Amino acid sequence: MSTTEGKKIIHTDKAPGAIGPYSQAVRTEQMVYTAGQIGLDPATMEIVSGGVEAETRQVLNNLKRVLEAANSGLNYVVKTTVFLRDMADFPKMNAVYAEFFSENPPARSTVAVAGLPKGVAVEIEAVALVSPDRGD
Repeated sequence: MSTTEGKKIIHTDKAPGAIGPYSQAVRTEQMVYTAGQIGLDPATMEIVSGGVEAETRQVLNNLKRVLEAANSGLNYVVKTTVFLRDMADFPKMNAVYAEFFSENPPARSTVAVAGLPKGVAVEIEAVALVSPDRGD
């Protein structure tokens, strides 16, 4: 984690590395802003197979790992944005999403987009609070 005037750049090998000029997340004193995650397996940097459900599960596990590296977690997420290649995939994505956010879910926007990196079905970004008992 590197620091530049109040913002800390977050990086973890437990989630896919950036495939462009961006950070996995940026943390301020109280907030974490993640980059969008896609269904890349961090070990292989390949898209997981199994369709939108498998991709959504991988995306949310990747987000969890990035948030943990920033001294946060899924339980501290206040807002997500879900990008879907096809809105017809919404029910499948939503069912997996509900497994990760079963209680007190964050605010969410879901939009259909013309295309996503590597032709994936889903991308999700999050805004979260930093854990009050963080161990920086």
